[in-house]
Amino acid sequence: MGTVRVGPVLDRSEQGIAIAAAIRELNADVQMIDHGAYVRVLAPSACIVRRAVIERYLGRAVELPSDLETAMPSFQGVLTIDRDGAQWRER
Repeated sequence: MGTVRVGPVLDRSEQGIAIAAAIRELNADVQMIDHGAYVRVLAPSACIVRRAVIERYLGRAVELPSDLETAMPSFQGVLTIDRDGAQWRER
């Protein structure tokens, strides 16, 4: 059986773009599928993002979980989130 890919669906907002860039930096073998109004981000087995990296791309402070939830209408996998970051993993 193949590896399950997990991660968020992110809108095209400034925040969503910064989150996608942070995920690309922090994860190997990330697939970004462009659907126009949103981007599906998929990583094998686990996908992480850290608040500090999002803030570097965005150029301002980020509040987790609320700022992530605003930019993420959906996701694949099991999501664990706290004020410092988020992780999506296989079920």
